[in-house]
Amino acid sequence: MEWPIAEVARMSGVTARTLRHYDEIGLLPPARIGASGHRYYEEHQLLLLQQILVLRALGVGLPEIGRILAEQVDEVEALRGHHRRLLAERDRLDALAGTVSRTIAELEQSRKDGRHMTAINRPENLFEGVRPSQYGQNMRDFPELAEDVGRRAATMSQAEAEAGHRERTAQMIRLAELMVAGNPVDAEPVQAEIDAQYRALSELRAVSADEYRAIGRSCVDNDAWRAAYEAIAPGLAAYQRDAIEAYATSELG
Repeated sequence: MEWPIAEVARMSGVTARTLRHYDEIGLLPPARIGASGHRYYEEHQLLLLQQILVLRALGVGLPEIGRILAEQVDEVEALRGHHRRLLAERDRLDALAGTVSRTIAELEQSRKDGRHMTAINRPENLFEGVRPSQYGQNMRDFPELAEDVGRRAATMSQAEAEAGHRERTAQMIRLAELMVAGNPVDAEPVQAEIDAQYRALSELRAVSADEYRAIGRSCVDNDAWRAAYEAIAPGLAAYQRDAIEAYATSELG
């Protein structure tokens, strides 16, 4: 049995334009193309599309998906691997949901007591379920910086990597505290935090004003980065972005 592209789009929720793109890049060619140019798909293509969508949901990019599909031999075994990934992602999301729930409870209690976010008992718990790799996920948009970060990471011990993660966590918490306290993004203590972040990046390589602004925008535009910030406090991603914009304008020109 075969299905036209419009029916496959309806069943899968993927637009016909996306399906044509998958064909154009060699990721999902149709079973055949009719005389009128319409694409038709059979069961094999539907199974491949399912795998593509599962891997996309797990955050895998299209080039990597192409490599995975090219290397796999047995469809059932491939699906078992995807199933394991989905279960691991479910466990991570469950942990993240629990983290956010605990943070909400602690914030609500601290507000009742007239305190700010410093009432959080164990700040490191804010990041349970948030993979440290997420912070670098969008570094592909900054290839030179990503290369420098990668070289630095390759030389770090596990203890050094964990210490760096704790420091990034502490930075984000300090910024959240300043936001909750009502400080504008151009306030001196806020800008001091952003300056410390910029200097840490500059230890790896010179970062231009435009590049730093782009990194700031990624705090909102990149789903993984935004989720990490919003797990601490709603609005923190935009606050970080705007604080970086203010810093780049006043300090970097």
